[in-house]
Amino acid sequence: MNDIQPIERAITHDPAYEAVAPDDFAAMLAVERYGRRSDAFDAIIGATHDHFWDPFNRAYLDFAQPFDLEREPVVALERFPELNCAATDHLDDGQKIRLANEIQRWNLSNILHGEQGALSLSASLCDILLDPGAQEYAANQTREEARHVAAFGRYIQVRWGTPYPVGQLLGDFLCDIVATALVYKKLIGMQMLLEGLAMGAFATLHAHARDPLLKRLVQLVMTDEAFHHKFGKIWADRTLPKLSPEEHERVEDWTAQVFETLLFNLASIPQRGYIYQKFGLDPAALRDSVREAFAGGRKRAMRESTNVFRVLVKTLFKAGIVTGRTMHVYAAWLDTEALQAEGEQMVGDAIAAEGIEYLREINRTRRTIGQKSLAV
Repeated sequence: MNDIQPIERAITHDPAYEAVAPDDFAAMLAVERYGRRSDAFDAIIGATHDHFWDPFNRAYLDFAQPFDLEREPVVALERFPELNCAATDHLDDGQKIRLANEIQRWNLSNILHGEQGALSLSASLCDILLDPGAQEYAANQTREEARHVAAFGRYIQVRWGTPYPVGQLLGDFLCDIVATALVYKKLIGMQMLLEGLAMGAFATLHAHARDPLLKRLVQLVMTDEAFHHKFGKIWADRTLPKLSPEEHERVEDWTAQVFETLLFNLASIPQRGYIYQKFGLDPAALRDSVREAFAGGRKRAMRESTNVFRVLVKTLFKAGIVTGRTMHVYAAWLDTEALQAEGEQMVGDAIAAEGIEYLREINRTRRTIGQKSLAV
């Protein structure tokens, strides 16, 4: 990652995304820099107060809400392919519930690790972005990602005690995009690829979670993520049309490569084999059983509007990253023509909008109470 060629450093064409080396703090002190603040991010910065929430305030989230993990799955059992194949037919209902909850613990643990990656990446943008407006938004997002880490960390602690280690694929990917000095990889990697996956995952959890606490938690996180996605979209709108053909191909090819890697490996059974072994299951045999029961299942699953990879692909299409050169990568898994014909509305937008109204009411009440206290 450190041996970045000069041509790669020059891929940013819009002044709002001009960057310097992470250790070049002297560039931040240049007098003329302060007067070159882009207004491209003012709207999403100004809307911050609309979706403020505090994960440690019971007005927003009540972590004291009980949920019996021994008797009820956090997410409906039919959402787990592993529990709907021949390899797990012998498990009784209690074992299936416990296994489902351990799988969900692994999923939520990786969401937690992903949020930590987003926090660290946003903070790293503050070190390299020269534009004061872009830097302010990156700092703003860092604060919001920090509360996501706090909220998911608290949820896992309350329900299970500790999170599981990060999956190897996700861990490697996060390390790469946090460490890189390439702005386009940071923004596509986090604001589009991972945020696109996250919005799909959160929309699915909101629809199928049986724990009211988790349902509310993901909705509050979605109120923030909707704005984080917009930051990446602003980059795409202002940058992609200015790229040379060679630069666009580099961005497009890297994105397609990452998509395929995530699609086949992000939640693969071998990564969490230690969970299945605790239930007497052989991970390799389980994987083969799932493949037999769900032949073509990945492609069918991507027809669901909340499927995480469908949401991701729509994000890439709407950003203008995909062209005819790499269309085949995505067309192998879903109807790209139908996807392109859809409007700008993204899965999760309505849930986030409802969450913002919920937060506005809470925050309005809290401000009123605070003003009365001050008056006294």
